[in-house]
Amino acid sequence: MYKTPDIAPAIEEILNKAMEDVISHEEALELIKTTGSDYQALIRVADLRRQELVGDEVTYIQNWNINFTDICTGTCGFCAFRKDPGQDGAYFLDVDEIVRRAKTAWDDGAIEICIQGGLHPDVNAYFYEKILLAVKEEIPDIHIHAFSPMEIYYGAAQSGLTLKETLKMLKDAGLGSMPGTAAEILNDDVRKVICPGKLTTQEWVRVIETAHQTGVPTTCTMMYGHVESVEHRIEHLEILRNIQKKTGGFTEFVPLTFMHQNAPIYRQGISSPGTTGTEDLKLYAVSRLMFGDLIPNIQVSWVKLGFKFAQVCLTAGCNDMGGTLGEENISRSAGAQHGVYTPPEHLQYIIRDLGRIPAERDTLYKNIQKL
Repeated sequence: MYKTPDIAPAIEEILNKAMEDVISHEEALELIKTTGSDYQALIRVADLRRQELVGDEVTYIQNWNINFTDICTGTCGFCAFRKDPGQDGAYFLDVDEIVRRAKTAWDDGAIEICIQGGLHPDVNAYFYEKILLAVKEEIPDIHIHAFSPMEIYYGAAQSGLTLKETLKMLKDAGLGSMPGTAAEILNDDVRKVICPGKLTTQEWVRVIETAHQTGVPTTCTMMYGHVESVEHRIEHLEILRNIQKKTGGFTEFVPLTFMHQNAPIYRQGISSPGTTGTEDLKLYAVSRLMFGDLIPNIQVSWVKLGFKFAQVCLTAGCNDMGGTLGEENISRSAGAQHGVYTPPEHLQYIIRDLGRIPAERDTLYKNIQKL
């Protein structure tokens, strides 16, 4: 039992429950609003729960990002990456160049490549298939983590295929897993403000569940700190938790704090300027207590947070540092000051300095090697 004389009895009761079982939607709302000693107790309990569930290992993966185009028909108000055709800086990599970059990453030690791009008017599911086949022909052992739910939905529609047909075709071509991005906040009122025209909540869930049913695991994410409330954040976590109960297909949860600097909705005065550090820590801690062993892996994004604060977030229930990355363009376009490749040795240093154990992993957390 977690006891301290300084915390409110109701909060103490919730935290004691959290040490043995997952917390409810209502209890999560209570915890995410805590301040002072109640907040400090929340962070401590989340860290204890992390230790109990996954131990003291902090994992990371050697990977590489390939954003194959910034040309996009979308109108997301948080995106500073997209370009129109012919606009200065617009680009579209051909398949040979994607393969060349993947081969370079593999030769440099990456075991995963993450491939994503804008919703280019000439792209469809068959183009995605062509990328996968070409990369796998050149590097058969690399894991391809690719195509957001929005890309899958768009590619299927462009090709006249169902979601199931699209996902089966891509899996057969070499798709190993998908990023669970395009989730933003899974509330349609929020989505109408920040990403009108994008997948609805129901459509996002349908893509994810179809992927899981087809044998394609995914991550899950939340992009928060713009126009949503804390109630929306907990609602989002509950949706993810219910999907995981149904499919078991999520490999990890990756909270993504909103990068406001260059985002259109911030420049237009619509959104807030991201989150505070306390908000970030509370979200990490509450997600650990909501997910329990349903989603045991919670990742800190050093790209969004920076290395120093990412290290602090590892004390709030998190156990993964993400990837070594490279060519991460989307967050940097929005104003992130990090995102270029970082060597494994630097991640190991951060982890050891915290008194934790660095461990290299594969995409699906099936092969983990302590260092």
